[in-house]
Amino acid sequence: MSSAHWLALTTLPGIGGVTARKLLEHFGDVEAVFAASAEELAEIPRVTLQMAEQLLAAPIENLEAELLSLNDEGIDLLTWDDQRFPAYLRALSDAPIVLFMRGALKRADTRAVAIVGTRSPSVVAVETATTFGRELAARGLTVVSGLALGVDTAAHRGALETGRTLAVIGSGIRFIHPKENEELAGQVVRGGALLSELHPNTPPRGPQLMARDRIVSGLSRAVIVVEAGEKSGSLDTAAKARKQGRVVFAVPGSAGTDQLIASGARRLESDALDFDALADEIGRLSFSDQATSSLSQASLF
Repeated sequence: MSSAHWLALTTLPGIGGVTARKLLEHFGDVEAVFAASAEELAEIPRVTLQMAEQLLAAPIENLEAELLSLNDEGIDLLTWDDQRFPAYLRALSDAPIVLFMRGALKRADTRAVAIVGTRSPSVVAVETATTFGRELAARGLTVVSGLALGVDTAAHRGALETGRTLAVIGSGIRFIHPKENEELAGQVVRGGALLSELHPNTPPRGPQLMARDRIVSGLSRAVIVVEAGEKSGSLDTAAKARKQGRVVFAVPGSAGTDQLIASGARRLESDALDFDALADEIGRLSFSDQATSSLSQASLF
């Protein structure tokens, strides 16, 4: 069962998207990886003999049973050879090996925009994020964000009023973070999809919350930063978006967004915005060749 083999890849510390891609390029497919000897696997850069032996010892039958259990809970496992896995996300050099999903992805989700910002927003920023989410979703764009408190929450809520939204979390799907957004997560599942690269039982940790930023931007044609401090995590999302060849927009008026604009982000004046024109522009953006950027991401399992 190939899905169990994909799941086995994610359980081994040290194997992330970069190394998984090298294994697949060398051996052809995931089943061939597990048919190889430990010595053959250890010829791949970043794979030690000890890692190879651990990988080949993965309890595939137990993982198959786990997949059935996940399916009973309504949790899907998307792998690189699954047609539902977003092709533009899979193209990234550090693409997540798998995506655990509640809800559903649709073809229209390729026309997506990320809306992100601070967890401690001003009243104006909450209103702006809500409006952006509502108006862009109403015009056929899927709104992507990270389910965090603040701007992310406002963007999801706005999008759910008129259309679809995707939430990428930095914890396992059984471990919604923050807990305050458990109800919102359920609404997202019904109006889009909840996604994580992490095993469903994984609690949130700082590095994971940062790592999910590349997925938020990777799912989107453009990223809009509504409000951010000088060291806001949303600046990391913007940086990853630029390396992936995505367009970055920023709303002026906060230290972080003003910094982004000064470094080349597109300026969005929220009080004089033509949403029809903006949605049309974002919908026509193509994923750049930079989508195979050299960002490296270690396994988080």
